[in-house]
Amino acid sequence: MHILGYGVFQINDQKECERCVLDAIEVGYRLIDTAQAYGNEEAVGKAIKKCGVPREELFITTKVWISNAGYEKGKKSIEDSLDRLQLEYLDLLLILQPFNDYYGTYRAMMEFYNQGKLKAIGVSNFYPDRLIDLIKINEIVPAVNQVETHPYQQQVVAREVMKKYGVQIQAWAPFAEGKNNLFSDKTLRAVGDKYNKSNAQVALRFLIQRGIAVIPKTVRKERMMENIDVFDFELTEDDMDVVTALDSGESLFFSHYDPATAEYLTSLAR
Repeated sequence: MHILGYGVFQINDQKECERCVLDAIEVGYRLIDTAQAYGNEEAVGKAIKKCGVPREELFITTKVWISNAGYEKGKKSIEDSLDRLQLEYLDLLLILQPFNDYYGTYRAMMEFYNQGKLKAIGVSNFYPDRLIDLIKINEIVPAVNQVETHPYQQQVVAREVMKKYGVQIQAWAPFAEGKNNLFSDKTLRAVGDKYNKSNAQVALRFLIQRGIAVIPKTVRKERMMENIDVFDFELTEDDMDVVTALDSGESLFFSHYDPATAEYLTSLAR
C-alpha cells in the first residue's frame, strides 16, 4: 500500500469527484480511498476507467457502511461496491465503523479475500479494545486500521497496539480538516519555513516519518500537487519533537465512548 494516497470524503458531486480523481491520478497519486457512505464510488469507478493507468498500478480502497453490516448484507454490499467501481477486485476493503454486526461483515470479507476479490482487508475507527478483540477472534489480522490521526491527535497508545499486532495505521483527516487552525499554526509554520514547505506538507511529512499512511483530500489540483510533494525533505529529530508536542491525545471530531456518539452511529444501522 502506498504511504500517501488521495481521499474523496465529502466530494458529493459526481462530476466533481470524477474530475478530482482524474486530476489526482494525473498528478501522480495511485492510492484512491472512497467508501460506500461517501456516495461517490460510481464516480471513482468512472475515473479509474478513463485514467489510462493500468489497473495493477492503482490501489483502490473502499469501506463497508454500518447499514450494510452482517454476513449476508456485507457480501451483497461488497458485490455492489465492485459493480459501482467497475472492478473485479479491491486492493483494500475496510469496515468503516465498529457498530452493528461487524463480525458478520468481517466473515464476509474474509470469504471474499480467500476468493481473491479482496487483496487485503482491514478496519477503520477501531479503538484498541475492539481491534484486539477482532484480532484475537479471527484468523486474519486486519491489514490496516484507518483512524483520526494528525498533529493534534497522534494516537500514541493506539499506534503501539497496532504495531504489536502488525496492523498498519492510516490517517484520515491528516490535516484535522483545518481544525485548530492547522494551516496557519505557528509551530508548523516555523518548521516549514526551514524547508520552504507549507503547514500541510509539514503535517504530512511528520506522519509519514512516523510510518503513518495518509490520504489527504482536496478538490484543487494545485493542492494535490503540493500534498504529494513531501518526499524531497526530511524533518530532523528536533523538528519531530516540536510537532510531537502539539499532541493533545484527544479527538477533534468524536469519541465512541461518548454515549451520544454511540447512539447516533447505531441509529444508522437501519
